[in-house]
Amino acid sequence: MNTLKTWVLMAILSVLIVLLGSYIGGRGGAVIALLVAVAINGFSYFFSDQIAISMSGAKEVTEQQAPELYTIVRHLSTRAGLPMPRVLVSPSPLPNAFATGRDPGHSAIVVNSGLLDMMSTRELQGVLAHEMSHIRHRDILIASMAATLAAAITWLAQMLQWGLMFGGERDSRDSNWVGELALMILAPIAATLVQLAISRSREYKADEGAARLTRDPDGLADALAKLDHVSRFGTGRRQDERNSASTAALAHMYIVNPLRGRSVAGLFSTHPPTEERIRRLRLMRIDHSQND
Repeated sequence: MNTLKTWVLMAILSVLIVLLGSYIGGRGGAVIALLVAVAINGFSYFFSDQIAISMSGAKEVTEQQAPELYTIVRHLSTRAGLPMPRVLVSPSPLPNAFATGRDPGHSAIVVNSGLLDMMSTRELQGVLAHEMSHIRHRDILIASMAATLAAAITWLAQMLQWGLMFGGERDSRDSNWVGELALMILAPIAATLVQLAISRSREYKADEGAARLTRDPDGLADALAKLDHVSRFGTGRRQDERNSASTAALAHMYIVNPLRGRSVAGLFSTHPPTEERIRRLRLMRIDHSQND
C-alpha cells in the first residue's frame, strides 16, 4: 500500500510540473519544465550521496577499525541479499544514522559516533536494519527524485510570479490571473506536502522491513525511543549539534528527525510521529520459523 501511495504522489508532482510549465509557456513550456526536472534528477542521481557524505564529515572505516559495526552490516546485507554497502562513521555526537546511494550497488551507511556510544548491540542492529531496508527499497533514489521535482515546481512557480509582475503587454482579458496567482502560491505548498508525505510513507516501510530482517521489532522500537528522547530534549553537546547547518540539511535523511519539536505540524514533518512508529513495531508479530 505504501509503495502504491508513493508512486501516486510522484505522479501528482509530475502533473504539477506539467501544469506550471504549460501556464508559463504553453506546450513548449511544459516540455522545457520536464527537461529541466530530468536534468536536475540526473545530477541528484549521480552525486547526492557524495554531497550528503561530505556534509556529514563521515569517513569510511575498515573491519579492523569498527569490528562490531562491520559485522552487523555484513550480516544484514547477507540476509537481505544485497551487496555489502560502504560503512562510514561521522564524528557527530548526535545519535543518528542514514543511508545514501543511488542503488544497492552504490550504497553507503553513515553512522554517527553518538549512536555507537548510546545503543546496545540489539538496538544498533535495529537501526542498521532500518537503513538497509531503505537501500533494499531504493528509498534514497525515490526521495531524491521527489525532492528534485518539488524544487523544480517551486522554481517554476517563481518564474510564473516574475511573469505576472513583468507581463508587459499581456492582455489581461486573455489571462486568467486569479488562476495563475492561486497556482503560483499553492503549487509549491502542495509539492512540499507531497514530498514530505512520500518521505513519511517510506519510513514506515523501512521500519517494517527492518523488523522482518532482524525478526526483532522491539530492538528497533527501543532504539527509536532513545533517539526520540534526544530529538525532543537534547543533552549538552548534542543540543548544540542539533542546531548546526549540516544537521538541518541532513535532517530528512536521518532515521529520526533531530530537529523535531512538539509544535511542528505533522503535515510539514519529514518523518512520521516516532510514537506511532514505535506503536506499530510493538504490535508486529514475526514468524521466526520463516526462512529468508
